[in-house]
Amino acid sequence: MNIFVQFVDYILSKIILEGLQFPTTTGADGVATLKGEADWNDDDRKKVELNAKVVNLLNCSVNFEEYRWVSRCTTVKEIWDKLQVTHEGTTQVKGSRIDMLNRDYKMFSMKEGEIIDEIFERFNVIITGLDVMGIRHPESVLVRGILRCLTKE
Repeated sequence: MNIFVQFVDYILSKIILEGLQFPTTTGADGVATLKGEADWNDDDRKKVELNAKVVNLLNCSVNFEEYRWVSRCTTVKEIWDKLQVTHEGTTQVKGSRIDMLNRDYKMFSMKEGEIIDEIFERFNVIITGLDVMGIRHPESVLVRGILRCLTKE
């Protein structure tokens, strides 16, 4: 999804990852408060417009079920964080998923009566899952992994 947003506008992807800073003013006591819309300058207006643009982009990019999860979010950062937890899970869930995929990778073997296309498809599911979780293996290691699991037939 981040690549899609970068394609539309790179600045929008930065807003997603860093979060939007709404226009504020600092009082004499040093406390920051939100500016009223009448006090916004052109830069403030541009920031709010970019947030609205990305919120709309993300809302249009998700399916109806996901839209119901994020429809009450007002900032891009809220939407992104909610979608990230929904799809990737918390740090503990992500760690468990990585452990399971690593175990599947290490224990990968050919099943009886399985053809090469089926083996490659199962292997690709595991490797793609690891890639999504940030675990990447060099091509040469992957080739050896596939060759190692083949039987003499």
